[in-house]
Amino acid sequence: MRTRRGRSRNNFLRFSAFIPRATSIRRTVLKAVPKVPFERIAREVLGPRYDLSLVLCGDALARRLNAQYRKKNYCSNVLSFPLAPTEGEIFLNTRAAAREARKFRVPLRARLTLLFIHGCLHLRGLRHGKEMEDRESKVLSQFT
Repeated sequence: MRTRRGRSRNNFLRFSAFIPRATSIRRTVLKAVPKVPFERIAREVLGPRYDLSLVLCGDALARRLNAQYRKKNYCSNVLSFPLAPTEGEIFLNTRAAAREARKFRVPLRARLTLLFIHGCLHLRGLRHGKEMEDRESKVLSQFT
């Protein structure tokens, strides 16, 4: 696999996309992923000094990471890894997000936005439950 890495102007959000060799970056990333305000969402949820790396991935990598780090044998839609108090990494499975968007009959952009918010909240230490859902709804309303 090849990796494309970029960094925003203010070094806040790193972006990575894992791309199979036979696939063009245009088809995989630029056409498949609608514009989501990742940096603005991360800044809102995590604060301005948080160093976040976002990796857009597919099913194979999401399943492998889920098995390796969580001992779960299924393909996750989003995985969050806190690396330090102000540093973390989010793996966002765009294929799973697309399937879920079709299943729930919502736009892909809305599903990706919710999953990214969910991942950011995990980096803040929130666990699944009512508080997580309330915070997701509050942040989502600001970006939709």
